[in-house]
Amino acid sequence: MKTYIKLFALSSLLVLGSCSEDFLENEPYTDKVTENFYKTPSDAFEGLVAVYDVLQREAYGTQLIVSEQASDNCFGGFGLADPTVDLQWDRFQYTTDKDMNALTWTNSYLGIYRANILLENLDKVNWGTDVALKTRYEAEARFLRAHFHFQAAKMFGDIVPLDHTVTTSEFQLPRQAPEVTYALIANDLKFAADNLSNDNYSKAGNANFGRITKWAAEAYLARTFLFYTGAYNKTDLAGVITKAQATTYINDVVANSGHDLVPDFANLWLAASLENFVGEDNTEMVWAVRFNGSGKGNWDLHEGNRFQVNIAPRGGAIGRYATGWGGATVNPKLVAAYDLADTRRKASFIDYVGEGLSFDAQTREQRQYTGYSWKKYCPITNAAGTAVVEANGGNFQIDNYQDYAIIRFADVLLMAAELNLDANAGLAQTNLDRVRDRAFKDAAHRVTANKTNIMEERRLELALEGLRYFDLIRQGMGVMKSAIDNNTGDSQFNVTFRPETLGWFALPQSQIVLSNGTIQQNPGWN
Repeated sequence: MKTYIKLFALSSLLVLGSCSEDFLENEPYTDKVTENFYKTPSDAFEGLVAVYDVLQREAYGTQLIVSEQASDNCFGGFGLADPTVDLQWDRFQYTTDKDMNALTWTNSYLGIYRANILLENLDKVNWGTDVALKTRYEAEARFLRAHFHFQAAKMFGDIVPLDHTVTTSEFQLPRQAPEVTYALIANDLKFAADNLSNDNYSKAGNANFGRITKWAAEAYLARTFLFYTGAYNKTDLAGVITKAQATTYINDVVANSGHDLVPDFANLWLAASLENFVGEDNTEMVWAVRFNGSGKGNWDLHEGNRFQVNIAPRGGAIGRYATGWGGATVNPKLVAAYDLADTRRKASFIDYVGEGLSFDAQTREQRQYTGYSWKKYCPITNAAGTAVVEANGGNFQIDNYQDYAIIRFADVLLMAAELNLDANAGLAQTNLDRVRDRAFKDAAHRVTANKTNIMEERRLELALEGLRYFDLIRQGMGVMKSAIDNNTGDSQFNVTFRPETLGWFALPQSQIVLSNGTIQQNPGWN
């Protein structure tokens, strides 16, 4: 059976190319199929862009918002008349017949599939004397394959790792033990870290911003090491990466990448800084998913950040903040955890009362109103009160354009602090101090570098960036339940974490059915 590939033109990776929802077609879109497509480096580049393209689907409101709702950072939110599925996410009550979490699963495997297609065809390309280009494409594709595996594994636990495109006889493969999946992830990330150049693309106007770098791969290795060893109580990353190696990789990023903290935390976020916004291609962005507003209301394209509308204020624009659906209202306990002198508090959250904004939750049909919404990633209005995206001819639901930061240098520093605790306490302290000093704009608020303080700093620095829930998993079910359980006397905010789930989300019911019994539902969700 031939696999048909939908082709698209692309001038650079500044704007990632788009494909339709169906990568495979019943009939050829052009006369090119896998048997005759991969001949030139240009062909391989198109195949690579097809892998990158899947990244933009991660901001549809899948893992980023779901993990924040499930953590102690947020409640479900959204509208009074919206389906109760949003409440079920934050209460660990949702039922499997809703096929929830399907997008995270299918997007992950779409990315894995596209990466494998490219990797299996690189040897067919006539690279001439440019063998280094082939290695670069392989390294980027393997990094992305690792990323898509990790996206699924950290959410669902045991998954089906795939290092090749499956044949018809493999359509019902069983899930594998985590060490199998994480060995594949670790080897792919190690190849990327060891084979990519020292380039740093986080400079204004760099056409390669958004592409994988050595520094992103080394940081991702550290992130994966910390999650796997914590969640599964292991001492190394699936027998591939030791703690010493993970520490060496992350220290390399800190010392040699050229990445740094921007001076003012607020300037990282458009809604928090406006005219002082440093831009998305700034020195702190080690790796980010790129978006733009070029779709201009075309629902068949996937260029815009479709996540942003989910968390924007419900019921119309208010002040500088553009309208949206009011999802994932912020837990006041998170806001209260910040020292009043901490600049991240004001920069991370919309404080309706504190900012003098009259928000009538009943009129706006806002569910689980807490007085706080996301400022990070919130779309903005212009001076006339119109959403900037609409003023530019776009649709406020699908054409928002802010990039999604997957790895910031602040995260790198905190991972380095954690990994260096035992072997180099002084370096761990220095890394933690850099983050704290930036947050408070002085050196008077430093705390001792220990595991408890570093995890709390991660909570404050990286709030609403899709990391908190997974940081809780690696600390164990006791810590997780203590953090997430919520009973303030108002039943709409009651949340009870169920340790029997082990922190893993429910598998999409459709995948269980399609597996014909080879895949079983996760514990606690039957």
